[in-house]
This record gives sequence, C-alpha cells and structure tokens, in this order.
Amino acid sequence: MAVSYMDFTSPNVQYFYDLKNNRTFTKDANNFINALGIQQLNTLGNVSLLDIYLSKANVVEPHVHQNATELVYCIRGAAVVSLLNPFTKMVLNFNITPGQVANIPQGWFHWEMATEDETHLLAIFDAPVPEFIAVSDFLRLAPRNMLAHTYCLDQAQITQALAPIQSTVTIGPPADCSHQRQVRPDTYPPQAEQHRQASYTGYVSRPSPFPGIGNGYR
Repeated sequence: MAVSYMDFTSPNVQYFYDLKNNRTFTKDANNFINALGIQQLNTLGNVSLLDIYLSKANVVEPHVHQNATELVYCIRGAAVVSLLNPFTKMVLNFNITPGQVANIPQGWFHWEMATEDETHLLAIFDAPVPEFIAVSDFLRLAPRNMLAHTYCLDQAQITQALAPIQSTVTIGPPADCSHQRQVRPDTYPPQAEQHRQASYTGYVSRPSPFPGIGNGYR
C-alpha cells in the first residue's frame, strides 16, 4: 500500500485528468500512446498507466520495465501479449480480446502485437514512473565490434543490418519502413510455439490472426 503525503486540503489536489492531454508517443493517427502518472494526477500514489492504440500488425516493441509489473487489459480489438520467461527460457504468447488481461512480471522482456485494427489496450503499472528499456536502444547504441565479437558475428553485416535503427522505435515497424512485414498477425504465434507453451502452462493458445511517464516513452 502506497503511503500518501498529499495535503488533501490543498487547492492543488487533482482528482481528474484527460489522457489525451499527455500523448507520449505518436507513430501515426492510428498508433499512439497516452500516459498517466503522478505528474499528471497528483493523488495517484504508486500506480500509473499507458493508454495504447494500435492498428493490425503494429507492435509495442520488445522492452523491459525493471521497476514495475505490468497488467495489460484489452478494451477493444485483439492483441497477442508475448513475454520471455527468464527462468524457463520460453516465450509465452497470450491472445487477449475485450475484457481479458495478461500479466507481465517485473523485469521480464515482453511485447504486444495488435491482431485487429482499432485495438485499444490499457497497461497498468505498480509504480508511479515505470522505467522503460527498449531493445531498439540496445541495438542502435551497442558497439558493433562488441556485438560481433561476443556473438561471433560478421561486424560489417551486423552494422549494415542495424543501421536503419536511428531512434527508439516504441511502436514498430517504423513509419518509414519499406520492407515487407515479416510476421503476419493471422499466423502469430507460430503453431509450434503454441504447442510448446501449452505443454508447459496448460494454456492452449487460440490460433490468432517509458524514462519519465510525463515525457518518456519516445
């Protein structure tokens, strides 16, 4: 339980906020994220959220919140929430539709792909400012010679492959991406992955087609 030091007699106490007033990332008119934290609503306490809008095949890129658990609730549309279990080394995929949730433990790599247009997700965190580490930041900033040496890769090839990543992606593919989509929402997750997940969790997957919250997530 969060301890509040708010002076509830103060004229500055806030009980209401309109999320559209804090857009933290925009890819285009159909893919964007609004955020709410204690900077916007000072009575919130130890909680925050992201209001996520995605069109089909768009992905909230792989990332980690090292200081917060994330609960993803589907309001409209459909999405696959994927997480990498660091203990079993397995990728788990959960198809969610309106009224369903998927939970990501603190510090686990995860990502979300919309499988329908006009998908609307709400991501709720048990931290006032969920820290956001994007895989795209590692890929664009890590020294190429270190990557090549560590993973026994050709440095020229990896440099060429990663060169297009010039900023934090957040929602991919980037708006200027000219490549054909490699993952079709109507075939994700792959069938073999569903079977592997089912054998571990008993869950049978249906075939399915942020540094500061006020100014981060970009």
